[in-house]
Amino acid sequence: MGSTRKGLDGFVVTMMTFLCAIWGAQQVAIKLAAHDVVPLMQVGLRSGLSAALVLLLVAIRRERLSLRDGTLRPGLLAGALFATEFLFVAEGLRRTSASHMAVLLYTSPIFTAVGLHWTVPGERLRRRQWLGILLAFAGIAVAFAGGWMHGGITAQMLLGDAFGVLAGVAWGATTVVIRASALSDAAPAKTLLYQLVVAAVLLVVAAAVSGQATQVSLTRVAWASLLFQGVVVSFASYLAWLWLLRHYAAAQVSVFSFLTPLFGVTFGVLVLGERVGLAFGVGAALVLAGITVVSTPGLRRRATPAAPSVGPELDA
Repeated sequence: MGSTRKGLDGFVVTMMTFLCAIWGAQQVAIKLAAHDVVPLMQVGLRSGLSAALVLLLVAIRRERLSLRDGTLRPGLLAGALFATEFLFVAEGLRRTSASHMAVLLYTSPIFTAVGLHWTVPGERLRRRQWLGILLAFAGIAVAFAGGWMHGGITAQMLLGDAFGVLAGVAWGATTVVIRASALSDAAPAKTLLYQLVVAAVLLVVAAAVSGQATQVSLTRVAWASLLFQGVVVSFASYLAWLWLLRHYAAAQVSVFSFLTPLFGVTFGVLVLGERVGLAFGVGAALVLAGITVVSTPGLRRRATPAAPSVGPELDA
């Protein structure tokens, strides 16, 4: 059944700014603990921890989790895409900087917009938004071209950057699946559980198959990183994000996503001492400009009832 999404208000602006700061810090947290726990195991373990917390929350609320509501297939697909996203994030962070990953991962709104254009009638892109998409892709091209021409950028770092873009594609696809399926009107905890459970299984298996499962040393830094990612990022912030997507129009909420890479680059520079090259900085600016052009038209549209066959959207 369709539902009406709210327009922007002070609450959602504050919440999205806070959530973007949290998400911008997660790549830095993974990098900080990478010497103790390889990134792939970190994202697998944190997904398992978060899934346990969500199950505990569901038990406390005495919520029922039926698999007969049409959410099983899209839920498993969303979970697989979620796992794919963080597989690319983890492997990308082994090769590139947290600052680069923070920018390239959050190209996801571009891929979300294109996906929704073809799947949801109410999310058609306008000519100006297509120009924004071209601007964003031009920014990616500038960032990569600058990397090739800069002697200090290795092939491994460029591969890590490419993984960042692929993670953005997977994130965008996850949002489209949730937006255009029965998950649209499912409880946030249930939608999140599909993603976390599937991701925990697939990522830990991937770590085992690749020989990375034994590369774990639970130091204080490792515990701090895992708890931050598992409790704050994958549990609390994702539930908040899913709740916002269920109550507010996706285009209006997503416009704030450009803040996340800004926070990510800032934290990468201040905490990890990373440097951002001129070419990448110019490319990142073009990407953020493109995302803003794509998302801004949503600020001027009132929330409208969703079509009967679709509902809200997702991810983080």
